[in-house]
Amino acid sequence: MWIADNWKDYEVLDTSSGEKLERWGDYILVRPDPQVIWKTPHDHKGWKQKNGHYHRSAKGGGEWEFFHLPDEWAIHYTLPFQKEACDKTDPLTFHLKPFSFKHTGLFPEQAVNWDWFSGLIHNAGRTVKVLNLFAYTGGATVSAAAAGAAVTHVDASKGMVGWAKENAAASGLADAPIRWLVDDCMKFVEREIRRGNKYDGIIMDPPSYGRGPKGEIWKIEDNIWDFVGLTAQLLSDDALFFLINSYTTGLQPAVLSYMMNSTLTKKFGGHVEAEEIGLPVTESGLVLPCGASGRWQRK
Repeated sequence: MWIADNWKDYEVLDTSSGEKLERWGDYILVRPDPQVIWKTPHDHKGWKQKNGHYHRSAKGGGEWEFFHLPDEWAIHYTLPFQKEACDKTDPLTFHLKPFSFKHTGLFPEQAVNWDWFSGLIHNAGRTVKVLNLFAYTGGATVSAAAAGAAVTHVDASKGMVGWAKENAAASGLADAPIRWLVDDCMKFVEREIRRGNKYDGIIMDPPSYGRGPKGEIWKIEDNIWDFVGLTAQLLSDDALFFLINSYTTGLQPAVLSYMMNSTLTKKFGGHVEAEEIGLPVTESGLVLPCGASGRWQRK
């Protein structure tokens, strides 16, 4: 398992009865998590000191309950290469605000992937072109740009792209070579193939389920194989990496590995690794699983 254990501003304090207790900077949130099937005691004092609690409804969805929580705040993160290269203590800054369906605007477990590909970019010794698909609020975009990449950030939500721009500016990357695009990822990839554009690194975090601009249904189990094969056409001759993230139970690491070996390694060489990703839990000393990632790397 790949564990995101380099955080200072984020922490899973405890987990129990379908919920996780988290510290986001100075604030404590309780949010549902379907992986938490155990019913351990609520011994951590944070359960009684929470600033926000997302209550899931039996009918689907849910709503937030707040206790002295600001509308927006920020947390920081330092990539491994930045610890020696930067004087600034925490170079990356991410704005948070609780919104629909329990989200805060950041998936902290993804930091373990930011660490990985930012190191590849930083050590490449050349300008690396990165494509970030389903790019959300830009955690991966900011991490790649901080390492020196020229990034194309694509997401279908105008609000998410605007939020990502805020994160980039807060991280001192307002003038970094980032293309911000509000677009359907499938349509964008098809156009890029026709244009003959290539990328040295590709990141994708596709949703489990969604709808396209014309009502097309996206279901990851049905569509991911074809989409990966299509997107692989955008890899340059000296590409560095390809990253796929999945929060869908059916796409286990072995499935990601098989798919990426079949579509990428067979054509480009290199090698594939796939693992669960997770976050350490302070109270128990165990690890909370948070999905899976597959990584293709040229060398």
